[in-house]
Amino acid sequence: MGLFSFAWRKPIARFAVATLVSLGLATQPVAAQSILRDTETEAWLKDISTPIIAAAGLQPSNVDVVLIGDKSINAFVAGGQVVYIHSGLLEAADTTNEVQGVIAHELGHITGGHVIRGAEGAKAATGITLLSLLVGAAAMAAGAGDAGMAAMMAGQQAALGKYLAFSRTQESSADAAGSGFLEKAGISGKGMLSFFQKLRKEEFRYASTYADIDPFMQTHPMSGDREENLRGDIMRSAAYNKATDPALEERFKRVKAKLIGYMDDPTTALRKYPEKDQSIYAHYARAYAWHRGAYPDKAVEEANKLVAAKPDDPYFLELKGQILLESGKPKEALAPLRQAVAGSRNAPMISALLGHALLATEDRENLKEARDVLKVSVARDRENPFAWYTLGSVYAGLGDEPRARLATAERYALIGQERLAQSSAEAAMQGIPRGTSDYIRAEDIALSARSAAQDRKRR
Repeated sequence: MGLFSFAWRKPIARFAVATLVSLGLATQPVAAQSILRDTETEAWLKDISTPIIAAAGLQPSNVDVVLIGDKSINAFVAGGQVVYIHSGLLEAADTTNEVQGVIAHELGHITGGHVIRGAEGAKAATGITLLSLLVGAAAMAAGAGDAGMAAMMAGQQAALGKYLAFSRTQESSADAAGSGFLEKAGISGKGMLSFFQKLRKEEFRYASTYADIDPFMQTHPMSGDREENLRGDIMRSAAYNKATDPALEERFKRVKAKLIGYMDDPTTALRKYPEKDQSIYAHYARAYAWHRGAYPDKAVEEANKLVAAKPDDPYFLELKGQILLESGKPKEALAPLRQAVAGSRNAPMISALLGHALLATEDRENLKEARDVLKVSVARDRENPFAWYTLGSVYAGLGDEPRARLATAERYALIGQERLAQSSAEAAMQGIPRGTSDYIRAEDIALSARSAAQDRKRR
């Protein structure tokens, strides 16, 4: 675990109805995608989004900005107070302010209740479709086959057009709301305008000229129109010429570099950050690229340069520790990972990585430290299946089978395996003293899993 680790959560059985970039209906299931988790990236996303969330009248503690491992330029909401951002969007962005513009737009969907109201547009479109099918079927039954088929096709086209018009109205509303949130937060809207220019280029990937694109068959208004509609209000904002905090911009460059190193093909990443580039960002990207390309010595060399430049940086130490751990050197990984945990104030994912390294040493003397570190990790971030898996293995190594089963139940509950969660929790209850917090937790998991399984059976 650790840097840009994949995190599998319970499947999200909803569809993304508010994608930022789309040339058709938004029908991509969130559950089909993987969530990327990284302490440094999540901290940056939280810091750049918090003032916008507050300006939107929402509680920052209740809103999550989640990174999806997908190279396409996209962002969406899919119910609840969660903004999903594709890794490809961060790679395409040039500034923190551009990402803030995207987040503001998506918050406009949340405050507007667009996911819930999306059913209204679908219902109206479905009504048109059903009516056209009835008319078409009646015509065909009367012997007018061609007329019946034409009626059906015309109805489907009308239904699609109605839904798309509804979607475009929602997108325009989210644009306007988002620009207002930025102004209220004292953040420039320049990034929102400049990102629309990037989206215009994306539109040309599917057509050589605007004349080749039917604006009435899009889920979103044309990017040029969106930019034009907002430009006046954004330029009149008192925050228009306000510069982004240089510290946030520095953090964005680091996040973008490590993301490219992790997500891009190693050859592509090394081309973007060639050896002649001796910046911090280049070392960061190349460390990931060499690690992914199975060149551990080169990866450690780049990580050592980062640590030499900033010896107390917890994320550089985390990177070095992870490379050593995943290269089969868990004992060597312990020192940098312990420093990383201390420097990050026990960041949950970094703590989980240290716990994994301690377990991987296969030294029984390290098991109690691993248990303590992992308990802190899952107490602060319960939605990390791998941390629970590692903690379960540690408990098993210590001979505490009941708590090993409880940790296993936690993991199964997170990944949506209700029956296995229930059986593991019930097994844990057999060995944990009744009335203790661990017993009550196991009981809660068992009851919730049983209820979820029954609901699924009824459906």
